[in-house]
Amino acid sequence: QVQLVESGGGLVQAGGSLELTCAASGRTFGSYNMGWFRQAPGKEREFVAAIRWSGGGTYYAESVKGRFTISRDNAKNTVYLRMNSLKPEDTAVYYCAATMSIAVVAATTYNYWGQGTQVTVSS
Repeated sequence: QVQLVESGGGLVQAGGSLELTCAASGRTFGSYNMGWFRQAPGKEREFVAAIRWSGGGTYYAESVKGRFTISRDNAKNTVYLRMNSLKPEDTAVYYCAATMSIAVVAATTYNYWGQGTQVTVSS
């Protein structure tokens, strides 16, 4: 129903900014809630941000509030994650995901996942 491809990861110094892009393919993209998750080595996959299908509601992990911004353009089938004031603890593989569930902060509710993009923040 939907395929996701992340891009925009890379190496950035602490305090810098980076924008991730999730390109989606699927005729029903606009019907899905979209989320960003991340996973660091030896750690559990954790919720980062999510946005409702309408774009009218956004949700953020406490650790990224005020620094990250999620947005979407349904006409372009694209989701973005703008990351500002990056910290070394933000280093992880970032995944884009899609769900029709209202429980957007839980990884287990997502049906579709991208392959991930590496974000590394140096000290």
